[in-house]
Amino acid sequence: MDVLREIGTIARTLDAISNIEFKEYSLTKGQYLYLVRICENPGIIQDKLADNLKVDSSTAARAIKKLEKNGFIKKVQPLDNKKNKELFPTDKGKQVCQFIIKEHLYSESVALSGFATDEVTQLLSMLQRVQTNIESDWYSVKKGNKRNY
Repeated sequence: MDVLREIGTIARTLDAISNIEFKEYSLTKGQYLYLVRICENPGIIQDKLADNLKVDSSTAARAIKKLEKNGFIKKVQPLDNKKNKELFPTDKGKQVCQFIIKEHLYSESVALSGFATDEVTQLLSMLQRVQTNIESDWYSVKKGNKRNY
């Protein structure tokens, strides 16, 4: 069975399309994912964002730095927490985020064309179970542990 290979191919294909389509906004290499999550969760901190996207902190830091440099997000230092800066979309970021969401909805409709509503619900449920199954391995490996094959 090549289920994970198919999931990976779908993800890479959609990511490649998005990287091309969002290039005019200077969003490359998946930065659009960060922007959307920040728009969905204004005030999120970098560690939570990295965890949400299942990337390491240094990868998130690079993407956040580029988003801030290009005016899509701003960092705010809360008065009660000197350690973590909160991330917020700028007006420019919010505007581009709306375009990204439109592209996402279009891609999703193309990908799921011909599927009945109950099939889409079932597929989503199964993919969420796959995510749950692998999440503990991700946290463990992230902490430097090895998996037993």
